[in-house]
Amino acid sequence: MKAIVAPVILIVLTAPGWAQSNADHEKIIPDPPMLGPHFARGEAHAKTNHSPDLIYHNGDILPATVTASIFWGASWSDPIFVADKISGLDSWYQGVGGSGYAKTCDEYTGASGPVTSSITFAGHFIDTSAAPAHAPRTSTILQEVCSALAANGAAPAANGYYAVYIDTPRHNANYCAWHSYGSCNNVPVQFGFFFNLDNDPGCDPQDTSGVHSQGLAALANVTGHELSETRTDPRGAGWYDSSGAEKCRQMRVVVWHSFTTFLKPFGMEDPRQLVKHCL
Repeated sequence: MKAIVAPVILIVLTAPGWAQSNADHEKIIPDPPMLGPHFARGEAHAKTNHSPDLIYHNGDILPATVTASIFWGASWSDPIFVADKISGLDSWYQGVGGSGYAKTCDEYTGASGPVTSSITFAGHFIDTSAAPAHAPRTSTILQEVCSALAANGAAPAANGYYAVYIDTPRHNANYCAWHSYGSCNNVPVQFGFFFNLDNDPGCDPQDTSGVHSQGLAALANVTGHELSETRTDPRGAGWYDSSGAEKCRQMRVVVWHSFTTFLKPFGMEDPRQLVKHCL
């Protein structure tokens, strides 16, 4: 069954024949690399002495980015679980383009020109088939992206970034989110992965605004992290330092206190905003 809700796309798949088992996913394609993991609090790898300067590695950047989100798992049909998470992330993606936060990437250039703050949102999809019960392989998430796009007649975009939010908690995984890349029908795509971060102290930005739920604040925090790193290092050969750290681990971010104030590096315009380091 498909339902379209303007201005974003809401497509609910209650019995998706296209959704293969996790085992099938893992047999289809090899694993792309996991890039830019946002480590849970206390889990970040020890840093060795290295230059903090980001280095261009002669690969791709994204001058402009088209985003879409995929909510995967049976719980995404439960209004109590969903709460403000889907609508809040929709608002985040709709507003981030052209924002001060998006412009923090504008200094990075590549063979195709500079990164710009041009970020558009193509909507979201909901897949209520069972999501992975544990930390998934990158190939599993890539296959979900390709399957969801195909099932809904959406063509993959070479400058597309597809964020997959599952309803599974992090459990013992040492990260909150990551990004990677691959291809769907020979079209290069970029994608991100996010656990359910409700009541997860290791991934909680400790936002005290009271404007939205803790789960939404946690997802928005890591969403900004992975989107920024994807734009400057979409396929593993863009901008990162000598230790492999990408852009977000070179900056501080502010957890937004409303959907009109986005993550910004350094300084606070509002004292209610809570500055956190990218982990």
